[in-house]
Amino acid sequence: MTLESVSPQEAKRLIDQGAVLVDIRDCTEYLREHIPNAHSLPLTDIRAGKKLEGTDRLPVIFHCLSGMRTAQNANELMKAASPLPVLLMTGGINAWKSANLPTIEDRKQPLPTMRQVQIVAGTLILVGVVLGYTTDSWFFLLPGFVGAGLLFAGVSGLCGMASVLLKMPWNRPDK
Repeated sequence: MTLESVSPQEAKRLIDQGAVLVDIRDCTEYLREHIPNAHSLPLTDIRAGKKLEGTDRLPVIFHCLSGMRTAQNANELMKAASPLPVLLMTGGINAWKSANLPTIEDRKQPLPTMRQVQIVAGTLILVGVVLGYTTDSWFFLLPGFVGAGLLFAGVSGLCGMASVLLKMPWNRPDK
């Protein structure tokens, strides 16, 4: 079943009329930047069976970063909000910002984990290639190892680098 999509401008109008906006991105993404009054209900929680609670406002508008996660998981989102009517915001928070609509940003929060993985993987690959050309060809094993790890993460859904990064002090929630 295909759900109806709304533009960020239409979503804003509906929110002003009482609709509820639900952000399905990870908690770290939400804490770093989110749309005012958006509720956080991460997709991982929805997949674990968590339902949207505490609202009877209509309709429920789901959004993510770019609109891909909401579109790909429309059926699960519909179940999480049932029996309320569901809409998907096209383009996610990126489109919201492109429309010059307000967000709440907290730069003190860590970067999303996947961005951290991209930064570390890119750095390791670049260092391995530079050292491989300038020092010893054995350093070319480093980009190969990182590439194999990324391939494994993509196939299995398990990212060892993300697991390590989540244990770093800057990614630990303040108690």
